[in-house]
Amino acid sequence: MSEAFDIYTLLFLVLAVVIFIRLRSVLGRRTGNERQPFDPYSRPDTKQAPEGTVVALPRGRNAEAPVGTDTGPSAEDIEERLERYAKADSPLGKSLTALIKSDPGFDPAQFLDGAKMAYEMIVAAFAEGDEKTLKQLLGDDVLDGFSRAIAERDERGETHHTTLVGIDKADMIEAEVKDKQAFVTVKFVSELISVTRDSAGEVVDGDPKKVREVTDIWTFARDTASRNPNWKLVATEAAN
Repeated sequence: MSEAFDIYTLLFLVLAVVIFIRLRSVLGRRTGNERQPFDPYSRPDTKQAPEGTVVALPRGRNAEAPVGTDTGPSAEDIEERLERYAKADSPLGKSLTALIKSDPGFDPAQFLDGAKMAYEMIVAAFAEGDEKTLKQLLGDDVLDGFSRAIAERDERGETHHTTLVGIDKADMIEAEVKDKQAFVTVKFVSELISVTRDSAGEVVDGDPKKVREVTDIWTFARDTASRNPNWKLVATEAAN
């Protein structure tokens, strides 16, 4: 019985080895076309994409287009952007059209929203003597002028308070592109309560109870070749 058991055991072992060898010869052979193991941290192999293939991604007006493609906005797009702000054949419309062609990301609506925010921040920062904020929003020449006014005010021991009641109007009146520098001039009509007091607290200018209508003409600029989308105030003019 033991000898029979040993013979059967030996036969099964031999059969198992034969089957294993045959399976290995079929399943274990590499052809060179096997899929590589997936590595979730590896970078995609761009060489596998057919030459000339462009993968389209969602784009906004400020997004950069793939190199070698036409990035210029269409005439219909330009007309749509300018519709509420200038006639296409007007001097301002032509200037803004040139600006959009130079800076395809320029959108009048977004620009004016940003300009109004900048107006509020600059008025408040000047009143508070906040030169750190002013430095971020003003060009060098305008910053020098504001800084001198703040320093002179401090020397006299005066304090200035301004409350912006609201901006009634903010209209683009001029635009220009010169040596890749874009300039846009905005006419602001706002309502302000402004008062300056001396060291004793006496009013030396303005009226803390009177709302005044103020018209300011401000020019903003930015380098269209720069990735920095921010505009800075580079010139100011009081219309009244």
